[in-house]
Amino acid sequence: MDAFVRKHADKVMGTLGCFDRVIFKGHLPVGNDAYLNRFVDGVLHLRRKDFYDSLGPQSEALVEHARRLADQAGAPYQYLQGHHDKAQLVDQILREGRCTEGLVAVLACQENCRTVKLLYGQGRPRLAFCHRPQRVLYYYFLDPAFGLLYVRLQTWFPYTAQVYVNGHEWLARQLLQARAGFVQQDNCFTQLDDPAQAQDLADRFPQLPWVSLLRRWATRINPLLQRGWLRRLAYRWVLDQAEYSTDVLFRRPQDLAELYPRLLEHAVAHFTPQDVMTFLGRKLHPRFQGEVQTRYQDRGRGARVKHYVKGNWLKMYDKFGQVLRLETVINQSREFKVRRRRTRRGRRRMAWCPMNKGVANFYHYQHVSRAANQRYLEALAVVEAPRAIEKQLDRVSRPTRWHGRRRRGLNLLRVEEQRLFRAVLRGHHRLHGFRNRDVADQLFGAAPRDVVARRRRTARVSRLLQLLRGHGLIAKVPRSHRYRVTAKGDGLMNAALYARSKVFPKELQELT
Repeated sequence: MDAFVRKHADKVMGTLGCFDRVIFKGHLPVGNDAYLNRFVDGVLHLRRKDFYDSLGPQSEALVEHARRLADQAGAPYQYLQGHHDKAQLVDQILREGRCTEGLVAVLACQENCRTVKLLYGQGRPRLAFCHRPQRVLYYYFLDPAFGLLYVRLQTWFPYTAQVYVNGHEWLARQLLQARAGFVQQDNCFTQLDDPAQAQDLADRFPQLPWVSLLRRWATRINPLLQRGWLRRLAYRWVLDQAEYSTDVLFRRPQDLAELYPRLLEHAVAHFTPQDVMTFLGRKLHPRFQGEVQTRYQDRGRGARVKHYVKGNWLKMYDKFGQVLRLETVINQSREFKVRRRRTRRGRRRMAWCPMNKGVANFYHYQHVSRAANQRYLEALAVVEAPRAIEKQLDRVSRPTRWHGRRRRGLNLLRVEEQRLFRAVLRGHHRLHGFRNRDVADQLFGAAPRDVVARRRRTARVSRLLQLLRGHGLIAKVPRSHRYRVTAKGDGLMNAALYARSKVFPKELQELT
């Protein structure tokens, strides 16, 4: 990320990494079908049929509790049929000025959720989990610390709860308390007087006492937790979805408008599945079972590129024409590995383990997502507007000498030269450098089995790398067999690729 910010330092006013949408889920510890039946038989000492028959009155009690809370707060209670945009309904209520703090509205609707049913058969009936339509309650609150949030509750057993909060809304209130100046539009800060202070405050978000906060919100909407047999149970909270965004704030909208189309083109054309996996801290190995997809979408108000790796996403889009946003969305946490203390062979040691969804791992989500955004932005540092001047073009087109030997000039628009440029400008190489074998695989495909042919291919690529080194487009990484692209190489090679693929076709088309 530092490389990207340094390259555009005259256009960027600062960066901000912050959680955006975060969804928590609370599950009662009832486990699977076998555990539920043992719990009803051995702990509650109830007949399974009596347990199932008691769920209906409990569901009605939850609905009556929602109506009562809405009446006490003067908030609307609405039962929605069919498809409705709940966010739009709540926004309309807020615009009408009905509520400034506390409960905003309660929306009830039918959704297909995991619940329990009673199966009859020979001998005793048994309880089994299944998915069935049921009433679901959405409580929308205006919290003084978190802004607009909602708590979702299933009205049938196992009464799964869901809490949505927005990190940018929480940060805005923290900045107000700190009397720090900012301009906020929707869930984005377009101006920050002190980006460093804002970043320090944003880093505190995962460290909040989340278990107690979630318990307080859940207890308020689910009175069953305080009476009957449910008093023996408590929600276990996990992170169901977490979005972490890295915003690059540009000083002028026209600066981002000039650069953003090139960023989109580079991400779509150059980022391979291996690159996307690298951004997310993983390797694309033969045992990987899943798909890596890249999709480009023009949404009318702006374009977006989105990379999918199983259930996790990596996105890039612009906000209000002034903020470049990179966003990592984690839905399947165990696709990532983090270091934590484990017992291995009788010894307590640090080891790489799959990342769990528990709230205690919130800081791991921050580290993994921030690193993914930084790698992505680092790979975009190669993109820039063509700045090759006439002297530079003349210099690389003439022969040069490297280590006492003559090297030919470059024809920047030649097909073979363009393939070589694309091979060394890959985003993955920007992060780790590249070797002879990496370039050879891009130019000629898989290595031949014949040893002599393999050596000839290696020697041919070595001569091409010496050609680029002679013209100062790449440099060797000290004490390694890897190379990196120089600043001069970034400008010249990107300008050549852009001229051949964009400028010339457009100019020739206008002449016809």
